[in-house]
Amino acid sequence: MSRARCARCLRPTGHCLCPLIPHLPSRTRVLLLQHPSEVNHALNTARLAALGLSNAQLLVGEVFEDLPRLLDCPGYQPRLLFPADDAQPLQAYAPTDQPLLLVVPDGTWRKARKMLHLNPLLAALPRVSLAAATPSRYRLRKAPGPGALSTLEAIVQALQVLEAPASFEPLLRPFDALIEGQIAAMGEDTYQRNHGTDPSL
Repeated sequence: MSRARCARCLRPTGHCLCPLIPHLPSRTRVLLLQHPSEVNHALNTARLAALGLSNAQLLVGEVFEDLPRLLDCPGYQPRLLFPADDAQPLQAYAPTDQPLLLVVPDGTWRKARKMLHLNPLLAALPRVSLAAATPSRYRLRKAPGPGALSTLEAIVQALQVLEAPASFEPLLRPFDALIEGQIAAMGEDTYQRNHGTDPSL
């Protein structure tokens, strides 16, 4: 028998994250396109981002038939947050800049690339990237490469750059609580054995 879950954050009711999720305004509009395989992921950080930002929308799928309407967002410049040789590093808005509609694919690298392949309009968007990403706080998974971040961390870092000096760190509170909860569930010895770092390094 499955455990009862919070209808909002989708966590088991005994571990509901809603009290930790902020409600932050942003000048940037964030459009999250989540691969269906991520919906039941233990972290589901895209959902945390969508719940914590008042100017965000989360859609689940592989093919997004409504993409032309979603990208036609008056007052915003659509940009895809995804690596590419010609991706422009994000910079802080100038006072007269039109804010971005920041489109963020959520899935493994392979699945995110497939989403771009299946949605040519998405793949054709101008791309932006984080100039210097800070290390991930996801201590339970080895990053696939330098600068690899969870979807939530990438959004937080992007907004911190675009909307400086505004802080979007509160979005990471439920994320940090999830990580701590997983470490507690596995036990400190198991965590140190499998994920801990050698203090002599």
